[in-house]
Amino acid sequence: MLGSGYPVLVLKEGTTRESGRSAQEKNIMVAQAIAEAVRTTLGPKGADKMLVDSLGDVVITNDGATILKELDVEHPTAKMLIEVAKAQDEECKDGTVTSVVLAAELLKRAGELMNQKIHPTVIVDGYRMAAEKAVEVLKNIAREVKPEDAEALKKVATTAMTGKISDSFKDYLAELAVNAVRRVAEEKDGRIRVDIDNIKVEKKHGGSIKDSRIVEGVILDKEGH
Repeated sequence: MLGSGYPVLVLKEGTTRESGRSAQEKNIMVAQAIAEAVRTTLGPKGADKMLVDSLGDVVITNDGATILKELDVEHPTAKMLIEVAKAQDEECKDGTVTSVVLAAELLKRAGELMNQKIHPTVIVDGYRMAAEKAVEVLKNIAREVKPEDAEALKKVATTAMTGKISDSFKDYLAELAVNAVRRVAEEKDGRIRVDIDNIKVEKKHGGSIKDSRIVEGVILDKEGH
């Protein structure tokens, strides 16, 4: 009855609603399915995936961010995992597959704990404590990399390219990337900050990857004579 204070939900035809343990199990299954879709792309020996969209366009890649972006999903848990990957990509530009696989594995382990009658809030508290400990350990083992330490920065860039590009071009492109980033790096409040929007990647068909170079200034793609 209208005006009774109860919310009115309008759902699409065929929509089902689940709650309790059944919903939790479904969420975990969906998370594992998404993780399995990209798990085999992980690492230097990761396999490429062929993606075909509704229009028949084909994309072949082993980049986790690209694969997850192309997935057409409806389930809320699947959408949340893809958001995890997007956040990781925006923040670090790498580690998207790892973040999804870890999130799915944490959900799987949480399911095993719930089977032992451990309440979800207790599991969440445990994961929060584990996250704080992980950050503490990472801070202890991390070392500062100075902008002038080109060799260390090149190793970071090379690691990020592992599995995404032929080994024969990694060193060349890593050096290009480091030089480009160092040119736009600025010191603010005692910290080095880089606005990636200050670097524009212009792609042109033809030629070799080693024809790639850094151009300081503005490039205008002028067609014709």
